[in-house]
Amino acid sequence: MVADQISKGSRVVFLCLALSLQACAANSGSRFRGSGEVSEQSAMIRTGTVETSVLTALKMVVQGGSSADAPRLSAIEANVWHTFQAMPKNEMGRLAPRSVRHMVHNFFAKEHGWLIKGLEPHGMQTNVSEVHDVHILQDKVPALVEALLEARQSGHGLSLSDIVAMVAALERLVFDESVGLLEASYYLNYHSPSEHLEEESLHEVLTSYLLVFEMGVRSDLSDPRLHQAIKARIAQMGGNLQMLVEFEQDAVWNYLYKHRNYINPFVADKFTFEAASEIVEDMAKDYGKWQNSECRQMKEDLLSLDADGSGLVPLSTFYSQPDTADYQFTESVDYLQDIGAIDMSSSSGRPKVRIANYLAGPSNCIASHTYYSVCCLSECEAWMNQLEGQVQAPTASPERLLELVGTLSSSDHDLQRITPLLRQRLHTIGQQHDGQVPLHGRLFAQWLHYAFPHDCPYPHMVEDAAVLTPSHWTSSGKKVASLEERQMHAEHVDQDVSATSEQSAHQWSHDEVLPLMEVTKKKAERGAVAKATSVVMQLLMFLVVFRTAIAGWQAATSAAAGKAVSCKKTDESLPF
Repeated sequence: MVADQISKGSRVVFLCLALSLQACAANSGSRFRGSGEVSEQSAMIRTGTVETSVLTALKMVVQGGSSADAPRLSAIEANVWHTFQAMPKNEMGRLAPRSVRHMVHNFFAKEHGWLIKGLEPHGMQTNVSEVHDVHILQDKVPALVEALLEARQSGHGLSLSDIVAMVAALERLVFDESVGLLEASYYLNYHSPSEHLEEESLHEVLTSYLLVFEMGVRSDLSDPRLHQAIKARIAQMGGNLQMLVEFEQDAVWNYLYKHRNYINPFVADKFTFEAASEIVEDMAKDYGKWQNSECRQMKEDLLSLDADGSGLVPLSTFYSQPDTADYQFTESVDYLQDIGAIDMSSSSGRPKVRIANYLAGPSNCIASHTYYSVCCLSECEAWMNQLEGQVQAPTASPERLLELVGTLSSSDHDLQRITPLLRQRLHTIGQQHDGQVPLHGRLFAQWLHYAFPHDCPYPHMVEDAAVLTPSHWTSSGKKVASLEERQMHAEHVDQDVSATSEQSAHQWSHDEVLPLMEVTKKKAERGAVAKATSVVMQLLMFLVVFRTAIAGWQAATSAAAGKAVSCKKTDESLPF
């Protein structure tokens, strides 16, 4: 579901109802993914608070934490091992910052549907010199964790164990924030964390947790009466609240089953805050995959609008869904262009929407919190992980990739998309790189888009990476198209539907970007520095010679002048 659009019959109504009761916004009766304003104050945290949280989380991980953390660390390591093998490494077998952040982003996006602030696609930041400013934005947290880990390695890059520690530390920060929301949920239900709750009361607290979790930073945690009024109104409407209740009930039952050997079956269950915290951690971990069912449903609706299987939907069709449709798409053309979701390759010049780019866009992120937002899961990233696991190197030959990509295809339709033209394109990419195709280069990502247009986004080159972040669009207010704009494009729907289907593989850009080749870049920079140093040294030598010559000339001039003066004095002394 998208921001500022109505989706009927799903988790739709409650959010804007809640926000309107909090005097948040108009548009009542709808649930908006990614909507809402984030104030500057809420987007900024004191450096001391962030550093303390980061150091605490990192210390727990590095020092081993509790015995319960060991299985989690092993699971993370097993998850990222294949990707680590496929990353370009330095001479010590470790990863530079760009590769580290790619790996960590990939893990959270694939496992939890989390978009960590500071690890957004194309948002890799290499400058961590500002992490000790008076205030610190949340998106500096990954850089801070990385800087602390690199300090242990004397700046030689991060090992696999360091990356596991970084993932675990960031995950711990998210879980700690969730526990903070749980504590607030106790208060919103007139309970204290020191109480031992009966199961019915626990369900009420966990339902409240999910409500404030989905509202994110916009939720009001200070007014229990208002919160109870919101819950009552949502319960009257049904639908979404019941889905949340079922999700939290499953989490409670999973907890009870996990601890069944330690529970007295003859005594009514009572839950401590520690038990509730464990349940909430599992909910936070699983929420992204649970809510992704809505993303899948939206994708199915968009695929039904794709007449030729090209992964493209005419913009006129995109804007002209009937009132009975589950999804009404309202993002502006400017927004769609900025995130790479507009395709202009049609001979008619009529714009089309790229399904994969749209689904991956920030308007489909919800539950924006201090360190992250929850977004739609990417099937393409999961496929890339499979390729990385099989290649276990940063590059592969075109023949090897064609063989492996065939195993990724989920249907005969996908296999048919590997056309002779696409085979030729892949070999051309290899020719540009001495016969090998960089797995994480822009050209291979473009090739994957045309091979799997429904799942792999087109690698749009952005001038400002901020356009790919949810906070950019919630603060700019330019994400939603006006009714007049949508109607203007919808007027062409008959022309677009009757137009001949076209394949867009000819819209091929030869621009290559190797975002993870930081080592090569540094070598180039060192070469440039060496060249500049050589020029400077030559200039200095020239200046020395020039200065010596000037000094010699001045000395000669002074001597000549002195001799002339001496002669003049001698002449003046003669008696004439």
